Amino acid sequence: MARRVKDKALDSREARSKLMPRGKPYYRSIEPGLHLGYRKLKGRAGTWVCRHYVGAQMYQVESIGTADDLSDADGVVIRSYWQAQDEARNRMVKRAHVAKGVNGPFRIKDAVERYLEHLEGRRKNAYDARRRVAAFIYPDLGGIEVIKLTTDQLRAWHVALSKARPRLRTAKGEKQQYRPIERDEESIRRRRASANRVLSILKAALNHAYRDGKVPSDAEWRRVKPFEGVDGVRTGYLKLDECRRLISAADDEFRPLLQAALLTGARYGQLTRVIVGDFDANNSTLKVSSAKGRGVSKTHYVNLTSEGVSFFRKLAVGRARTELLLCRKDGTPWLASHQARPMREACVRAGIEPAVSFHLLRHTWASLTIMGGASLLIVARNLGHADTRMVERVYGKLAQGHVREAIEAAAPQLGFKSKRKITTLGGGAR
Repeated sequence: MARRVKDKALDSREARSKLMPRGKPYYRSIEPGLHLGYRKLKGRAGTWVCRHYVGAQMYQVESIGTADDLSDADGVVIRSYWQAQDEARNRMVKRAHVAKGVNGPFRIKDAVERYLEHLEGRRKNAYDARRRVAAFIYPDLGGIEVIKLTTDQLRAWHVALSKARPRLRTAKGEKQQYRPIERDEESIRRRRASANRVLSILKAALNHAYRDGKVPSDAEWRRVKPFEGVDGVRTGYLKLDECRRLISAADDEFRPLLQAALLTGARYGQLTRVIVGDFDANNSTLKVSSAKGRGVSKTHYVNLTSEGVSFFRKLAVGRARTELLLCRKDGTPWLASHQARPMREACVRAGIEPAVSFHLLRHTWASLTIMGGASLLIVARNLGHADTRMVERVYGKLAQGHVREAIEAAAPQLGFKSKRKITTLGGGAR
């Protein structure tokens, strides 16, 4: 948020009423080369001016409105001391843009594009963010000037986003298709969580513009808060019998992908990129990678059980090392969102209600492995996390229930016996 420069002589109408009327404004420096001035007039409301330093010991003075000496501030015609500060900074930014040859207004779309380019320049993956901004930010907010953006506009947009119909995958060039709105608590939570993610992207872009000096204040969007209690970590998982039913219910083309996820805990995108050469039967590992943008990827090795080795060996036998290990029947790759429909259909046939996402299979592998006695460190490494923080946050409570059993089974039993009876305050011995 822009620094608020206090001045006991100017920041309230009571303080300004004690000043002597004069033609020369009372000035207060609020930024290097920028002063906010108050011209005290006799018998009527004073006026605000801003003074820009233009070099050679010279200043340019602009009038920026009437002070709220006699009437309440409206932020447009009549301004408080703080509103006058914001306007003076707005004028400073506009002058800087003109001086650098930046013509035209700086709109939200400009701010978002600069932010996405910044991410990609740092080798961050902005693919998902680009899809979200194109669908949810640009249509409603893209053309608005950042300096004219208001808190009320942002709040209304954020709420409307949480009530919008869920989008369906639609072919490029065709009219966007939607799913019916579901009214249950979980559906409402998911829509609000999705709205929060889009809001986070927008606020990150606006903050980036503010830090770059493109806008004078970040106050308008700082006031907009995300929905609370909707972004909690997901700790649901399928039980073993549900896993077996799901595999049996899946169609022949989709079943190997399901099995691979339940045997490795790998993400959908990781599994669809695995090639035959990534499977090492001798070391019982599968190499998986996560795209990080600009051709950079993060790679780790998943340790496989004997069941996992047997499964991947059957998939790899007789195939070239460069072939995709998991692909569709016609040899084409599984692409983004291709898993959604067969996953829903398998859940319906397996009697799993509500239908779960493919990503829940990752939680299932981790949850069942932890409950089987594996440490959080081992699970974290097999999932590809650099440390245990994420696993502790998501699965810590689940693991805690098995810690006591492990301690009871493994901790030393020293055979201590008490020689005296312990009597409670109620008089009973124990």
